[in-house]
Parts: sequence; C-alpha cells; structure tokens
Amino acid sequence: MAKMFTITVPPDLSRKKRERTADPRYVDGQKMLVEAMKYLAKADPVANRGAIELLSEHVRTRFRMTDSPLS
Repeated sequence: MAKMFTITVPPDLSRKKRERTADPRYVDGQKMLVEAMKYLAKADPVANRGAIELLSEHVRTRFRMTDSPLS
C-alpha cells in the first residue's frame, strides 16, 4: 500500500486579488435556457418534462447537479 505525503505551500499574500466581474456570455446563456424552457412548456409540457428539468438544473446552478466525474 502506498503512502501519500502532502507538502503544504503557504499562500502568497503579496499577490493582488483579481476583482470578479459577471461574464455577459453566461447571463445571455441563462436567458437562452429560460427561453428554451418556455418554448418546450408551450409546445408539450408533459412530453418535454425531462428536457425542461434538465434545462432547469442548468439555470439554477452553473453546472448540472447530475454531472459526475465518476460516471
């Protein structure tokens, strides 16, 4: 059995933090997902329920809750 060693690195406090700004492409993408959900709900809400739920996960979170590196 292998042993794992960690080497701690102290943070560089002299480094200036970058100011966070909203990415307009992300906001536009969220708007597009909402429009797609509206379209699917108008067309056939029962048949498109799975697609609407999937898009809803993308709107609520930056990444899908169902994404997993293990699958």
